[in-house]
Amino acid sequence: MRLFASRSQLHFKERRSMSNEGIVENLKKLRQYLLTGVSHAIPFVACGGIMIAFAIAFAPMTSSGPDFSHSPKLKLILDIGSAAFALLLPILAGYISYAIANRPGLVAGFVGGYLASEVKAGFLGALVAGLIAGYSVNLIKKLPVPKYIKPIMPILIIPILSSLVIGVLMLKVLGIPIANLMTFLAEWLKQMGTGNAVLLAMILGAMIAFDMGGPINKAAFFFGAAMIKEGNYAVMGACAAAICTPPLGLGLATLINKPLWSEEEHEAGVASLAMGLIGITEGAIPFAASDPFRVIPCIMCGSMVASVIAMLGGAGDHAPHGGPIVIPVVDHRLAYVVAIIAGTLVTTLLINTLKTLANRKKPSVDIEA
Repeated sequence: MRLFASRSQLHFKERRSMSNEGIVENLKKLRQYLLTGVSHAIPFVACGGIMIAFAIAFAPMTSSGPDFSHSPKLKLILDIGSAAFALLLPILAGYISYAIANRPGLVAGFVGGYLASEVKAGFLGALVAGLIAGYSVNLIKKLPVPKYIKPIMPILIIPILSSLVIGVLMLKVLGIPIANLMTFLAEWLKQMGTGNAVLLAMILGAMIAFDMGGPINKAAFFFGAAMIKEGNYAVMGACAAAICTPPLGLGLATLINKPLWSEEEHEAGVASLAMGLIGITEGAIPFAASDPFRVIPCIMCGSMVASVIAMLGGAGDHAPHGGPIVIPVVDHRLAYVVAIIAGTLVTTLLINTLKTLANRKKPSVDIEA
């Protein structure tokens, strides 16, 4: 009996070990899929972000944001940069799908990424769309079809079927829950008001950073903008400080400890810093897409710190925008600057610490293998 029990335990351990190895392998593949999408999206982030940053930085700032009415050349640069930036989500989803299913996955991925933008699903929606598109294409590839249909499968049948799948999911399944969630969050924030300033600031900071310009970010941002009309500038001040710390913190992290980051990430870091200076949270997207489980918690912590300090310091933003660029229209500017610096440093220190610890664990994993 003991021998049988020991053999059973041994077989159980072997099965569990194989199961764990399978999970690790699948996670590695998933990470590679995400990295493929990111590597193709980075040039669009850099191009669009720097053009937008340049245009906003030199445009006159008013109480309602940058004014391009008397700056046609800057408006032209802004429009071109916005066009490049608008392609970010389709490119990200398209090449995630491509990494999973090769060339037949491109159409469904691009369609899914575009629809993610249309239904306001943002960065997270594009990631989900890319993964669903790629796996859907792989399933369609396995369908038994007559020999005379096989030649047209990759150029006609697969794109149509996979686009229908991802289109229905994004428009009929994912869009409505996201819209309902945004409505709920907006109403919840309004009811909460400023009764508990610190808690409100923490929630707003976490929302701003979580999906980096996506629907959750926009819910917090538009709440802050609505409060400006009510004469409450502190809420927008907290949001404005939180908006820029994800790209600034990650960009600074690539400069402080270069060996932790790839060459592509160094390039993205430069663009990220430029975008952070003019309050574009999306500069953090390439980093979050390639390593979401480490990056997203770090940028959320940094944005929460920035938001709380800005709220406690009475930093009030009179313009519906964020980052250092709005300093001329901010009350209690010193508190606002301190908030941005503190949030940036928290993000930088956290992500570099986590990446350092992860790199230290790699040799031990290889030895065990």
